[in-house]
Amino acid sequence: MMRKRLDHTAHFGGRFGAIYFITICCQRRGSNQLCHDETAAALGNTAHIYHERARWNLNLLLLMPDHLHALIGVDGQTSLAKLIRDYKRITAKIADVRWQRNFFDHRLRNEKNLAEKFAYICQNPVRAGLTLSEDDWP
Repeated sequence: MMRKRLDHTAHFGGRFGAIYFITICCQRRGSNQLCHDETAAALGNTAHIYHERARWNLNLLLLMPDHLHALIGVDGQTSLAKLIRDYKRITAKIADVRWQRNFFDHRLRNEKNLAEKFAYICQNPVRAGLTLSEDDWP
């Protein structure tokens, strides 16, 4: 089977630069660690502070019980690994979340890719059986 070739020359810029699809998982999978009011507020507030201070351009943040998904834009000067490391460190301290050591990232290359990931993230609670409609997920 032929492997699909990716166009690495195309640059899809967001407000800052590249847009990434991010997944960060909790150490203990399978239990609700993130979808508690205080924890969710701390994670959301920290993400919004990062946005307001232009550390990233937050396009979407969705919390699941044991992981989160985000679409963030970052400039070409910022280390994505350092940015996520700092976010995890801060939220671990203020919300007592125990994150897995690594995270998943995928650079989005075009508007179609962004729309697909946006839809995928919004449908995640429905696919997991947590809600009947994506509009019902906070």
